[in-house]
Amino acid sequence: MKHLLQYLNSGETILAEVPCPGVRPGHVLIETRRSLISLGTEKMLVSFGKSGLISKARQQPEKVKQVLEKVGTDGLLPTIDAVRSKLNQPISLGYCNVGVVLEVGAGVTDLKVGDRVASNGCHGEVVQVPRNLCVTIPDAVQDEAAAFTVPGSIGLQGVRLARPGLGEAFVVTGVGLIGLLTVQLLQAHGCRVLAIDFDANKLELAAKLGAETCNPAAGEDPLAVALQFSRGQGVDGVLITASTRSSDPVSQAAQMCRKRGRIILVGVTGLELNRADFYEKELSFQVSCSYGPGRYDPEYEDKGHDYPIGFVRWTEGRNFSAVLDMIEQGSLRTDCLITHRYAFAEAPKVYDSLSSDPKALGIVLEYEAAKNDAPKFDRRVSLKKRTAFEASKPVLGFIGAGNYASRVLIPAFRRAGAQIHTIVTSGGVSAYLSGQANGFSAASTDVDAIFKSKEINTVVVATRHNTHSRFVLEALQAGKNVFVEKPLALTLDALNEIRDTWDALPDDQPKPAVMVGFNRRFSPHIQKIKALLDPIHEPKVFIFTMNAGHIPADHWTQDPDIGGGRIIGEACHYVDLMRFLADSKVTSIQVQRMGKVPGVEVSEDKASIMLGFENGSFGTIHYLANGSKQFPKERIEVFAAGRTLQLDNFRKLRAYGWPGFRKMNLWRMDKGQNACAKAFLDAIASGNSSPIPFDQIIEVAGKTIEAANMASGSRSAF
Repeated sequence: MKHLLQYLNSGETILAEVPCPGVRPGHVLIETRRSLISLGTEKMLVSFGKSGLISKARQQPEKVKQVLEKVGTDGLLPTIDAVRSKLNQPISLGYCNVGVVLEVGAGVTDLKVGDRVASNGCHGEVVQVPRNLCVTIPDAVQDEAAAFTVPGSIGLQGVRLARPGLGEAFVVTGVGLIGLLTVQLLQAHGCRVLAIDFDANKLELAAKLGAETCNPAAGEDPLAVALQFSRGQGVDGVLITASTRSSDPVSQAAQMCRKRGRIILVGVTGLELNRADFYEKELSFQVSCSYGPGRYDPEYEDKGHDYPIGFVRWTEGRNFSAVLDMIEQGSLRTDCLITHRYAFAEAPKVYDSLSSDPKALGIVLEYEAAKNDAPKFDRRVSLKKRTAFEASKPVLGFIGAGNYASRVLIPAFRRAGAQIHTIVTSGGVSAYLSGQANGFSAASTDVDAIFKSKEINTVVVATRHNTHSRFVLEALQAGKNVFVEKPLALTLDALNEIRDTWDALPDDQPKPAVMVGFNRRFSPHIQKIKALLDPIHEPKVFIFTMNAGHIPADHWTQDPDIGGGRIIGEACHYVDLMRFLADSKVTSIQVQRMGKVPGVEVSEDKASIMLGFENGSFGTIHYLANGSKQFPKERIEVFAAGRTLQLDNFRKLRAYGWPGFRKMNLWRMDKGQNACAKAFLDAIASGNSSPIPFDQIIEVAGKTIEAANMASGSRSAF
């Protein structure tokens, strides 16, 4: 299927052939009939992409600060690589979609195949949208009109926050697409409306819709016009739907408002405010968040948990329905807002010329409806001419193409000489992008095809953590080698099922290799530390500090059902690393986390884990999400036989009291990802067992889960 993408590094827009997505639980699969280019938002994205690196930095000063912080911790070269990777990653465009339901996911009971729906889906022949972000379209509303549902709801949410009353005087500053919809919504509330813009064509349209107008470009004074419009009293409120770096719209809004007037920022402006303008009039100023309550809340959008109507009358989904009702009733006109119609196949050319037509406003993309006898959209697309695979060596199928997989894991396997066959993701776009960039033969959204393939003998799992154990089990049952990006499992039950499945495999034939991506033990610094420690037979003491950094409580990694929490998801690296350096079984475990206090949403990611080993060694893992970014992100300290080793960020290793060895420094961080991938592939090719023994993998996973359970208050033991 075709999907519209834009590269942030160049602004280039392409129509890519990507695999059709599968449908996730709580989601809906939609075949697109119409989509709308929201000119202001999407032109801004194109302009950003076409701008130079310095201009991009000026537009996002907060990102520059993050880059400088990353240079301080990770070094210059890794930071440059990360920035280039981010800019080279294209994004999907569009958020105004109308189509027909192709398939509904588990848990969706109020929609059926064939329903016409409006959603915030992107520009693509088939889109996957959460249930709460799509609504059915009334029969009387045409597809073209329904494409205005989302921008209409953006304006509607701003209007709801402004609380307009019958007969009040309101100003709309910036009458692009959303502004013109906002003008009509205010009029539907019985308000008189003044439209302000620098574009005479848009003001002419606003006037036809019943608004009075003001054009500063023609020499008109917005403050004087607003005073006259409000009959000398000051306007009741201002909705700013403009997009500009200037702070003038907010400043003018404050000056033209009456005492206790309301200002709602729907668009994007500068925010250098004059306190006196607001203080003397006791003005209310509020920023409107997109489509309404529920926006950016994963519980509402991703998990489908609606807000009770008795407590939240207007959610973003219910705003969508309200806009469609107004279109059906004729209170909201959209026909006059359409300036261009194009076939979807012409979309890249349209985006290249967005800035060249000053009269462009509402641009509708038309999709060719699939015929009844046409084949279904393919969930697999070929990316290059098929090559012969050497069956005696690892032939890889990848599941997942997130940030770590695409930036680190896949390149590591490529450098190790892997034969890469198919990459699978649920949405399809990331599979296409990573597949194209890394030389895969095919991209797909059908994970079962990986396990059924006769050519693929090795599976790499790099999905969200709650899927890991299931995919490992499927790989073992299919007789395939499996490399799983940590963790192996989230629960002891899932871990025991993996162990039981492994034990049940026939002993009279080689078992598949199982490997977890504990790359740190393969780094050159750790290999050096291990070589220094091996001759010392007395117990060692370890202090490992991971200055992990803050992750919001609503991030998926913090969700115990999806990510398992950060101890299972990341601190597991250090449990494995300490087990490796101690070279002995874990015999005891103690955990102390930060106490629960108001203002600290998550305390489990601020914990110390003490491990005791069979050979008398012990160590403490400090996993801390509340430290300074200026402090090393990872510090490893080893004390043994009157000697000490200290490793910072896998770049600088210093030795104290170690005969014949003082330091080992690298130009760039090396956490062992490349060596880890190579060791796994070499073991398979040579017929040897996994580089990390299976019993150690199970032991480390079990002890990590036990530590996480202790940190959360559960006492389940492995």
